[in-house]
Amino acid sequence: MALKKSISLGKLQKIRNYISSRRTDRKKVGLLIDGPNMLRKEFNINLHEIREIINEYGDIKVARVFLNQYAGDKLVEAIENQGFEPIITSGDVDVRMAVEAMELIYNESIDALALVTRDADFKAVLKKAMEMGKETIIIGAEPGFSAALKNSADIAIILNQEDFEEVGEEGEAEVRITSSNPETIDEVIEVSEKSTRSPL
Repeated sequence: MALKKSISLGKLQKIRNYISSRRTDRKKVGLLIDGPNMLRKEFNINLHEIREIINEYGDIKVARVFLNQYAGDKLVEAIENQGFEPIITSGDVDVRMAVEAMELIYNESIDALALVTRDADFKAVLKKAMEMGKETIIIGAEPGFSAALKNSADIAIILNQEDFEEVGEEGEAEVRITSSNPETIDEVIEVSEKSTRSPL
């Protein structure tokens, strides 16, 4: 028995509708993805869908995926084919991504910062972005998506919660979009659909 009702619109369309309702004009967005944390088989993250979600909110001006030195050539090629810039680092991926995020925060041509990660270490980055007048979007996946991180962004998009909530038939994925804006804090959209896409 499902705890959540399925919605007739597809997951992506529901997210598009929500994001479209939030924007007042086209924002210039910097999108940074924590590769080792998010591009894992168990999360089944689709970079094309992430791009479409952010495109509903604004125009992506920077799209980077951060990888460690163990990233394979096929992964790097797939990331490039999706229109993202792979950044390979031999050091700590989180540090490099945080430095790039800070550069975007102080870049006057960027209106919004979108991070794809589950790591609570990026909470300080989101807080600084808000202090500097940037809008913030966080996209993560369960398990392990930091509650502090979710509550630190203007928009939080949570993917793959099937391990935490019963959503019906086996293999269904759930997306929850929440907003930390006090006027819309109660607004939660939940969508269930079959998750059969490849990671990229």
